Amino acid sequence: MAARAESQRLGRLERSALTGVLVREVVNFSSYWRSTTFSSTVEPTIYLLAFGFGFGSLVSRIGNYRYVEFVGTGTVATAVLFSSAFPAMFGTFVKYKFQRTYDAILAAPVDTEELVTAEAVWIATRAGVYGCVPMLVAMAFGLDPSWGMLTVPLIAWLAGFGWACFGIMVAGFASSFENFNYIVSAVLTPLFLVAGTFFPLSRLPGWAQDLAQVNPLHHCVELVRHAVFGFDGWTDLARVGVLIAFGLLLWRIAIHAMERKLID
Repeated sequence: MAARAESQRLGRLERSALTGVLVREVVNFSSYWRSTTFSSTVEPTIYLLAFGFGFGSLVSRIGNYRYVEFVGTGTVATAVLFSSAFPAMFGTFVKYKFQRTYDAILAAPVDTEELVTAEAVWIATRAGVYGCVPMLVAMAFGLDPSWGMLTVPLIAWLAGFGWACFGIMVAGFASSFENFNYIVSAVLTPLFLVAGTFFPLSRLPGWAQDLAQVNPLHHCVELVRHAVFGFDGWTDLARVGVLIAFGLLLWRIAIHAMERKLID
């Protein structure tokens, strides 16, 4: 019977399997959306207000931008990171380690590739929504709207997918919650600081500027900033390519990591 069921599978990434996992996530999310929305939007907004109006009282402009505009657009990437990488790390670890949710899902006609893909798509969708909140707050404090802002949810979704896969990958390789401390301190914090969110990178040492060029968070910051104030042609297209490559690479690694945990 198992062989017959397997032979009836249509192929990789079946729509019915992806839809089933996504529907489960949406139904489950309806029970805790208030707390998740609060934590995913309030913290980046506090950064925006603290830096935009605190530090902004000392530095009125950076280049052609008012400082509150500079921070307001950059904080979008911070909101994306907070609402994708962290929920993916902790949520995935809890689901397979303690709740055994993934064992139950994989008992249905769903494989690990479909499970990871659906989880990443769902987290990226949430990040695409939550990531826009700091920009809306900045608009309330004087950021002028533009047509390019309509692309910000897409940029946030693309970056969120990569960071969601990053979080799932970390959870797949981790053996305990304590392992996340190494990732947060040694990986996410340095990338956060050299993303160009709160200050320009042109005055940093050369090695820090080089690190920024391979930092997906930096490319997300620049894409959002250019979406609001004007795109930069081929340069921004290359940044989109970086985010796509980041997402695809981490997607495959995340699948491999979770297969190690979930398949004997």
